[in-house]
Amino acid sequence: MNPRERYLETMLFGHPDRIPFHPGGPRQDTFNAWHGQGLPRDVDWFAYLCEQIEVQPEQEIHPTPPDVRFGMLPEFERKVLERKGSTIVAQDWKGNVCEIAAEHEDCYLGRMSDIGGFVTRRWIKCPVESWEDWERMKTRYDARDPARFPSDFAQRCALWRDRDRVVGIGFSGVFWQLREWMGFENLCMAFVEQPDLVRDMIAFWEAHVSTLLEKLFQGLAPDLVHISEDMAYKEKAMISPAMTREFILPTWRRWGELVHAGGCQIYDVDSDGHVGELIPLWIEAGFQVCDPLEVAAGNDLPAYRRKYGKRMAFQGGIDKRAMAKGGKTIAAEIERLRPVVETGGYCPSCDHGIPADVSWPCMVEYARHLARLTGWL
Repeated sequence: MNPRERYLETMLFGHPDRIPFHPGGPRQDTFNAWHGQGLPRDVDWFAYLCEQIEVQPEQEIHPTPPDVRFGMLPEFERKVLERKGSTIVAQDWKGNVCEIAAEHEDCYLGRMSDIGGFVTRRWIKCPVESWEDWERMKTRYDARDPARFPSDFAQRCALWRDRDRVVGIGFSGVFWQLREWMGFENLCMAFVEQPDLVRDMIAFWEAHVSTLLEKLFQGLAPDLVHISEDMAYKEKAMISPAMTREFILPTWRRWGELVHAGGCQIYDVDSDGHVGELIPLWIEAGFQVCDPLEVAAGNDLPAYRRKYGKRMAFQGGIDKRAMAKGGKTIAAEIERLRPVVETGGYCPSCDHGIPADVSWPCMVEYARHLARLTGWL
């Protein structure tokens, strides 16, 4: 099978020759650590990893994107508003005003490609705090702007119709996007205190995304549509299931109908945290896959499989803490997930970005276990 066939057969509970080998990706600070632990510089880390465990890598382990721009156009000006010794107050491209360590200025303002890991910020102001702010924000989301599609989009579509690799599209979901505009606390309060504003924002985002999806599907039916929707803490969702059903489920369902009518086979949703309360709603909305299933947040993937059967497929689910410990701990973690692999609809991977406490030797050990589990060794 080619990578596209293998991915679709796996996620749709078919009969793949092997499960896609996708161990997960490291953060920049993880790379920095690995270079002192055995990973040579100036090599493709994934190809080198496969070489170490004697596995032939797949040509594509990530979906190729059509590069449709769902986000704001134009972006806000990135600028320093105030210097305060060891910190700066800056406006980012989303219009947020934050205080951040001065050492991260170039990364935060886009003059370097990667900030190196998680960075603490003090949030001062978000771009939407009133109806007036919201009306101004709308002007940055003109779905008719030709810049939202690459100039060679038609040629790309022609090349991709007969393809052997996965083509996917991703965009911000409802909760994610509204949080980008309002900030987390302001948004949660607005659901209660300003429901009309929240509903207007949701309706606008639903229509904006729908318009772009419809135009995309005129040229191409991607294999995967992925919604970024981080909306869960360690134990609970960030808003109640009842509130999610009332405000957000209709939009998820509308997009799902467009996705499937457009010929796309996989409708996937991402959320960190404990998603046990959300999975039933996702199934109702038409999602077929969810990820990354963080173990530290209490997600029990074998239990989810027993409960939901083939109504939901999964990606992720391997405990990064077990990866860091290695030895018997990672071996046991892999065995814990074997029943889910054997019942299909699961691509095992690290349950988030691979952190720096996973050493390069532990990464190699984990990858070898994963390659055996997925049929590559």
